[in-house]
Amino acid sequence: MKCEFMELALELARQGLGRTSPNPAVGAVLVRDGEIVGRGFHTWSGVDHAEIVALHEAGARARGSTAYVTLEPCSHMGRTGPCADALIAAGVARVVAAMEDPNPEVSGRGLARLRAAGVEVELAREYEAAAAQINEAFVHAMRFARPFVTLKAAMTLDGKIAARRGQSGWITSERARAHAQMLRHSSDAILTGIGTVLADDPLLTDRTGLERSRPLLRVVLDSRLRIPLGSRLVQSARGDVVVFGPGSGRELRELGVEVRTGGLAEALAYLQGERYRSVLIEAGAGLNGSALDAGIVDKIFFYYAPTIFGGAESLSMAERCSPDVPVRIERVRLHDLGDGEFALEGYVHRDR
Repeated sequence: MKCEFMELALELARQGLGRTSPNPAVGAVLVRDGEIVGRGFHTWSGVDHAEIVALHEAGARARGSTAYVTLEPCSHMGRTGPCADALIAAGVARVVAAMEDPNPEVSGRGLARLRAAGVEVELAREYEAAAAQINEAFVHAMRFARPFVTLKAAMTLDGKIAARRGQSGWITSERARAHAQMLRHSSDAILTGIGTVLADDPLLTDRTGLERSRPLLRVVLDSRLRIPLGSRLVQSARGDVVVFGPGSGRELRELGVEVRTGGLAEALAYLQGERYRSVLIEAGAGLNGSALDAGIVDKIFFYYAPTIFGGAESLSMAERCSPDVPVRIERVRLHDLGDGEFALEGYVHRDR
């Protein structure tokens, strides 16, 4: 059954995307006698969680109200006190949550605390999928202890990312690239390989101009530490560039680049340890193939231009070591970008 108040809470939660990590994006709506008395969503800069923002707006009108929240109210002490305790103290009579919190520190404890205090609790299971979608990276990181990985690529209709090896240049339009910038905005980190750096000299920044909870971390896999000191990545480093490769990288460190030993597996372990929930791969065929072969890609976002390269020298999206083992994509969704361009969004099938 459709609930306008939970729909509003979900819409509020979406306003926090890119602004809450490593925390989830949450929306809350307080309703008393059929009237909305408080609403809120969380942003990192604002500190207060969605429930607290809604309670502040409602004031005394919160007593006897129903709280519609997109995620189970927290029960542990973080930068702020437990939201479950705040709802109890405000006299909220009923809490409707779209889903339980996958965080092991909460995981049902918030709802149990509310029930123990005499608050009526209901799980709106019909909204669980929508709530989980908003926080897919956070949910994934909590359940599987690694970042949620999205592989993004721009290609021709025949699946080519370049006419020949070493060639660079835009395939899709400025409109499609602007759409792709929103992927960067909703990601905590962006990962590329040294081949892309040498060929394109990219900045790999979030150019949306929208507020973020922290800078987009730029990560480069460089097995021989060949990244040029004069590259735009190195020259723009402000504690937001990490290179994985051999050696000490003393000159890179002096320019503000963090250098760590290892490759793809070590990069993901580092990001998980630093609480980066989502990673966007924007790379060439080699790293794309390695990521698919390693089974670490969770989602794909492919942008298609209405062109065809063809030819034996044109480069495919991924060079895989095991092309005989297909990667199955499910829950496919198409985005019409106009003028023949479109994007394909989908999730890698998991046998679990």
